[in-house]
Amino acid sequence: MTPQEIEALFTRSDDSYAFARWGRPLAPVVFGVDDATLTVVKSAIEAVCQLGGHSMSETDPELGSNLMMFFFKDWAELLEVPDLDRLVPDLGPLVEKLDAAGANQYRLFRFDETGAIKACFVFLRMDEQLSAMPAQALALGQIVQSFLLWSDTAFREVSPLALHEGATILKPEVAVLLRAAYDPVMPVAAQDPSHALRLFARVGAAQ
Repeated sequence: MTPQEIEALFTRSDDSYAFARWGRPLAPVVFGVDDATLTVVKSAIEAVCQLGGHSMSETDPELGSNLMMFFFKDWAELLEVPDLDRLVPDLGPLVEKLDAAGANQYRLFRFDETGAIKACFVFLRMDEQLSAMPAQALALGQIVQSFLLWSDTAFREVSPLALHEGATILKPEVAVLLRAAYDPVMPVAAQDPSHALRLFARVGAAQ
């Protein structure tokens, strides 16, 4: 990737640059799936954590679980989840907005005082499009998009995934970028586009 391509992945639709990575171990919980799909999702989380050199934990001392994934058929189902409105601000209006837009996915991040990601809520309305995806591809794609604060336009046109010998994998350029983003010498959060140049340098060093 060129520095410009890397910068674009973290430049939001309002032209602001915003990067963040997790600053604590992931403590995931998944709702609305069977045991087989749960195994696939957890395997995807473990794979991405291993790639980035990041850790997992059974529980988060502050939140209990900090990566919450919800699979459901209708947005209104979220309003029935106990105490979710305490974790997600303005849950009712958000559900109305997503339902009206016909959205099938939404990610909400929360950050700590350093700007690092401290929690992520992943909502997936399993419409025909998402239901038709192989579980491995769906899980891996969502975990990758939850592992960094990407731009709201990143991967809108081009998937971060590829097929290799029948298996779904991260595209090599995305994998090496993610690994570079979690390099200990890199900041946990950044708002200056010059950060993309540092990422580019780390990608080059990794290769």
